[in-house]
Amino acid sequence: MNIIEPRSGTAFCLEKGQTLTVRDPEGEQVADLLAYNAKDTREVLSSGRTLDYASRIFLTKGDPLYSNRSNVMLEITHDDVGRHDFLLTPCSKDTFRIIYGDQSPHHGCFGNLKEALAPFSISEDDIPVAFNCFMNVVVDGETGELSVEPPRSKAGDTICFEAKMDLVIGLTACSAPQSNNGSFKPIEYEIE
Repeated sequence: MNIIEPRSGTAFCLEKGQTLTVRDPEGEQVADLLAYNAKDTREVLSSGRTLDYASRIFLTKGDPLYSNRSNVMLEITHDDVGRHDFLLTPCSKDTFRIIYGDQSPHHGCFGNLKEALAPFSISEDDIPVAFNCFMNVVVDGETGELSVEPPRSKAGDTICFEAKMDLVIGLTACSAPQSNNGSFKPIEYEIE
């Protein structure tokens, strides 16, 4: 297993047919996941397309994740947790400033993804809403109000994705205290 240290991120290539396993080694830690078509990085993972086609917001085993061009990029092939978020954008300096009132904010997952994806010529303006592995967002059925609750993942829980095209993947160990029940832990991943 490869390790992503707390509050950091990485990027790598994932070939069509390969499986990406994302593991929460200590429990209650979110991992932001992005995917880009390796042959044309303007084609990117799309929350809007995926949720539209699924007709629901909680995705799990058997669900495809679509691109902005309505092509399947990934399919969830295994899921120990069953609750992930595809509504909220990667945390950023502005997230910490606006939500937490930080005067010297961390650059967040957005900054970590920006840095990790730069070698692939992917800029900050190309970072969409991430698939937030293990993130537990609750939606009030009456008001639509969102609340971020502690992740349901326990130590060792995994989610696995099969690549349906050659991809560039961005992956983080999330930096937002609210998303991770107030602490920061590593994330592990493996490519098979």
